[in-house]
Amino acid sequence: MTRVVSLFLPHWPTDRWRRRTGVAAPPGERPLALIGQEGGRRVVLAADAAAAAVGLRPGMAVAKARALIPGLVTARADPAADAAALERLALWALRHYAPLAAADPPDGIVIDTTGADHLHGGEEAMLAAMRARLAAAGISARAASADTWGAAHALARHAARPITVAPIGDTAAAIAPLPLAALRLSPALVAALQTLGFLRIRDLMAQPRAPLARRFGPELLQRLDQALGRLAEPITPVRAPELIEVRRHFAEPIATAETIAAAIAALARPLAVALEAKGLGARRLDLLCHRVDRAAQAIRIGTARPLRDPKHLSRLLSEKIETIDPGFGIEALALAASLTEPLAATQRASALIAAPAPDIADLIDVLANRIGAERVYRAAPVMSDVPERSVRRIPPLAPATGTTWPAGWPRPARLFTPPERIETVALLPDHPPLAFTWRGQRRRVARADGPERILGEWWKRDAELAAVRDYFRIEDEVGARFWIFRAGDGEDAASGAQQWFLHGIFA
Repeated sequence: MTRVVSLFLPHWPTDRWRRRTGVAAPPGERPLALIGQEGGRRVVLAADAAAAAVGLRPGMAVAKARALIPGLVTARADPAADAAALERLALWALRHYAPLAAADPPDGIVIDTTGADHLHGGEEAMLAAMRARLAAAGISARAASADTWGAAHALARHAARPITVAPIGDTAAAIAPLPLAALRLSPALVAALQTLGFLRIRDLMAQPRAPLARRFGPELLQRLDQALGRLAEPITPVRAPELIEVRRHFAEPIATAETIAAAIAALARPLAVALEAKGLGARRLDLLCHRVDRAAQAIRIGTARPLRDPKHLSRLLSEKIETIDPGFGIEALALAASLTEPLAATQRASALIAAPAPDIADLIDVLANRIGAERVYRAAPVMSDVPERSVRRIPPLAPATGTTWPAGWPRPARLFTPPERIETVALLPDHPPLAFTWRGQRRRVARADGPERILGEWWKRDAELAAVRDYFRIEDEVGARFWIFRAGDGEDAASGAQQWFLHGIFA
């Protein structure tokens, strides 16, 4: 099932102007309007949120706008530059989220995220991350995900929530309560429909199609069918000028997995040659499948390190063939290296000199593309005595950090995040528990070692100035070993809550 994301930037020209000029303002202060010529009149072309909140609208005369808001900041609009910047923003979406992304002028971006949301923690998490990254750049945005471009476009602009995820296969119910303008109809057509009592999309769904077509022309049914998925609306993806890409067109459409795999292998070879000519290796590859019905599908793979081995690249791509729906056939394939890094030629080790070092990069690539790159990582030490802060995730092939864990006290193979509360029977302040209850099961302590005292990192947080943890390694009657601690020193309430927690399990 296709999934499309629409990003709506309600104040794109003014947000871009503030970001470019560095003139920021708290919400509600110093409203901004961008002005331009409309015929012989100077009118407002765009207004920010503060100006719109007090009634400023595009098309309003500049003199009236200044009378309405005495402190209004005005600047000359540049629609051509805004459109070019929107294209660059679409390139950003292509690099970070999915291989099918395009500008949706004048104030949006459309992204085909089919099969990509799981790489970002799910659709809601992905949309939230998009909005957060744009907000950090000073750009306000609303986001929606649906089965079609038309539905996502409508929900992003007319739903009441900043993030909307329409259920898969339930597009009609999601857009039914929206106003007619959500269908991207011309204002004249919307006005004509409203005159006859059609106010919501649901009002059109129940009507016979033939009278609507005769009365209002093809635009109405075309937009309705595009929103409901009855009519294809392909996304023409934005392409960077420096993108390394190879294409192949077929005299007859292809559809079988074997034929697609052979075509991928044929494309990987010239792509590798093009990468080698520029001294680059691919870190991300996008395969775009253009079907005969004008629809496009894409698959994306990533690699743990830059490479240009055509056999390995084609093998990674071929594992994703099962996700491609060829429909009535694929008439063209495009293979692009959407993310590259420098890759110099290297001399392979000779058997007469030294045995080649083990290389697990191929295995990492296979696992990362099957289960998600964020789930393939290596643990690295961090200079911290607090156990949950002493480790971080790094890419599996990242160079050594040069730090090690302290060797004085052993640490468990498994840590709980957060530590789990336990009930204990213990003598204060320095004795280990005689027994403890964890997850409803009571365990008697046979042996114990400790305490190991860990102090709070007062230089990071003032609240940890007096914080103390006393850790014990304990073993129960059946030989299971645990790592537990008491929050506090057992005497002073300021050092902690004097409660016990289980933090880890030894192998």
